[in-house]
Amino acid sequence: MKIDIGIPEAQRLAIVDGLSRLLADTYTLYLKTHNFHWNVTGPMFNTLHLMFEAQYNELALAVDLIAERIRALGAPAPGTYSAFAKLGSIPETEGVPKATDMIRLLVEAHEAVIRTARSVFPDAEAASDEASADLLTQRLQVHEKTAWMLRSLLDE
Repeated sequence: MKIDIGIPEAQRLAIVDGLSRLLADTYTLYLKTHNFHWNVTGPMFNTLHLMFEAQYNELALAVDLIAERIRALGAPAPGTYSAFAKLGSIPETEGVPKATDMIRLLVEAHEAVIRTARSVFPDAEAASDEASADLLTQRLQVHEKTAWMLRSLLDE
């Protein structure tokens, strides 16, 4: 059935493209955070283990919201590792880094998600797509706060 939500198809597809990149980055960050939760060691183990768990749980909910927004705009949501690898900007982490390196890598990944989310705003705003803009704003708030909290752990 044809979609008639007040956003022309070309604009919807441009927003979908951006949200698909956001989904890929968010899922990659989820996986990285979950990996670090499993593998963190050292004197900050308990703090980081619990913090990473809270973060990956929040990210698991976020990927669903982003994917559902893509579907509401009339496109299939990407959902494979190969699609995420093509769409995403966050590199995989090889091996098991030290705890402080995990924190630094997560800061960099959150900042990448922030940049991706910001890059979608022009298309959402041009289409008066308040729902996508609202989702982007909410994601920015979460990722900026999380990056700040993680950065604070690296201060001496």
